[in-house]
Amino acid sequence: MRIVTIFIVAMLVMVSCSRRAPAPDPVAPASGDAVREVLMGELVTYPKFGDADPHPWDGRRPQSYPIHGIDVSRWQGDIDWHTARAAGVSFAYMKATEGGDLHDPKFDDHRRGARAAGVPWGAYHYYYFCRPAEEQARWFIRHVPRDAMALPHVLDMEWTPYSKTCTLRPDGDTIRREASKFLAMLEAHYGRRPIVYTTVDFFRETGIGRLHGTEFWLRSVAGHPRTVYPGAYWTLWQYTGTGLVPGIKGKVDINVFRGSPEAWVRWSRGI
Repeated sequence: MRIVTIFIVAMLVMVSCSRRAPAPDPVAPASGDAVREVLMGELVTYPKFGDADPHPWDGRRPQSYPIHGIDVSRWQGDIDWHTARAAGVSFAYMKATEGGDLHDPKFDDHRRGARAAGVPWGAYHYYYFCRPAEEQARWFIRHVPRDAMALPHVLDMEWTPYSKTCTLRPDGDTIRREASKFLAMLEAHYGRRPIVYTTVDFFRETGIGRLHGTEFWLRSVAGHPRTVYPGAYWTLWQYTGTGLVPGIKGKVDINVFRGSPEAWVRWSRGI
């Protein structure tokens, strides 16, 4: 009986050793990698948008950047967001508020439409220097909901010489101090620091570029930012105000993101 038992045990050991070990399960990508893969697959890069007043660019052309987007307000009216996205609109910034008492009447439609079409969106506030920064920040927060999928929002600071109610031109120290208050309030509320949109003359005359820890969206429709804003680091470049984009009636501002598609996905999602 003992010999038989030993023989049976030995046979079982041999059988178990002869079996192949199960193949390891494929390693699933980390959640962040999976998100990036999906978003990368949805991007339309290097779009070929039209322009009603094209500029003969010297040096690097905006069309050489892979990621393009638009900024819109009520003046663009109704937008076919699915068509715009399919044509290569990778992001959209939309006007939400102005000063302390104006809410763009198309903002909610634009926001919902862009989101439904899968276009990353962000909101911008057009700043006036006749109201305190805190008041304008509260006005923006009142009208722009939190959204985990939103881009960093935008503080639009430029001179307002054609305004009927406010043409003040404070000194640079005052402007930077007010901008810092506005940015801090929005960062505390939304969890991401806003970026600053500005123009050539405002940038030169106010020193707004010295704001610590701030990214910039620069308007430059007649030259590359590296020549128009020497030494400035930019994240977004608005290169035309006369763009022609499928899904949008009339002209629209078009912008590029500075980096690669991979960098865009990381930046836009904050990952």
